[in-house]
Amino acid sequence: MKRMAQWAAALLLIAGTAAGTGAGAAADKRLTVGTSAPDFELTMLDNSKVRLADLRGQVVVLNFWATWCGPCRAELPLLDTYYRARSNRGLRVIAIATEDSLPVFKLKPLFAAMAIRSARRIKGPYDIMGALPTNYVIDRTGVIRYAKAGAFTLDELNGVLVPLLNEAAPAKLAAAS
Repeated sequence: MKRMAQWAAALLLIAGTAAGTGAGAAADKRLTVGTSAPDFELTMLDNSKVRLADLRGQVVVLNFWATWCGPCRAELPLLDTYYRARSNRGLRVIAIATEDSLPVFKLKPLFAAMAIRSARRIKGPYDIMGALPTNYVIDRTGVIRYAKAGAFTLDELNGVLVPLLNEAAPAKLAAAS
């Protein structure tokens, strides 16, 4: 029993650092639903950079996943299908592969077939919340509206995202576009 507890603790430690953020448990305390989302910088598969400011006015889903994670592999097609149906309403879904996933050259064919984008690294206080997949949803104004470990179901996606997608973009952003 003690060995099982040590193994579970080691897995949590690995999962907590696999995203490469180095933020660990401190990230969970700063990323509270209803608070302003801290900035991040994503390094995409093509090495381009995306920051939170680049996505203002859109509803953003950050999905931490791993190739070895069964629930993650089941959730990705759902997120991709949902994104294809709702991207015209200002939805952005970004899948962030953990460092213990397949190498980038093996991930590229997968994401070439998908509409959602993939990042290979994130800089910022975002991290895995004890299990994979972990999802964060940020609204059009930059407020965290969802932060939870576990795969989305279609009902959960609709419950979280439809109200946010129905909100208008902030006036300042809408006037600029």
